[in-house]
Amino acid sequence: MLENSNATANLAVKDLEKAKAFYEETLGLKQVDDMEGELIVYKSGDTLINVYRSEFAGTNKATAVTWAVGDQIDPIVKSLRSKGVTFEHYDMPGLTLEGDIHVGYGMKVAWFKDPDGNILNLVGK
Repeated sequence: MLENSNATANLAVKDLEKAKAFYEETLGLKQVDDMEGELIVYKSGDTLINVYRSEFAGTNKATAVTWAVGDQIDPIVKSLRSKGVTFEHYDMPGLTLEGDIHVGYGMKVAWFKDPDGNILNLVGK
């Protein structure tokens, strides 16, 4: 039924201006739409991310968005760290922590949060 339809990630934030600075300046995403100060739409690869104002911002305790970055995970983590991003460290069976990157199962994963506490991650090789 939905296998040929595109999906969009939705991230709730309290302060759109603060979120805009993070998603544009820190992550380098390009804004493609702005709906009257309540929703900003970003393009990331072939997908869209809706960042919208909500009183429920930061209440999700699970990963909200994942970027598949292949063999670029190490330089991306380094670049984000240089921009002040703090990475999350989790105790996960089968994964070992190498700096800020969890390694195991043939992959590398790094988790971080946006200013509202939405959990974001990078997955690479």
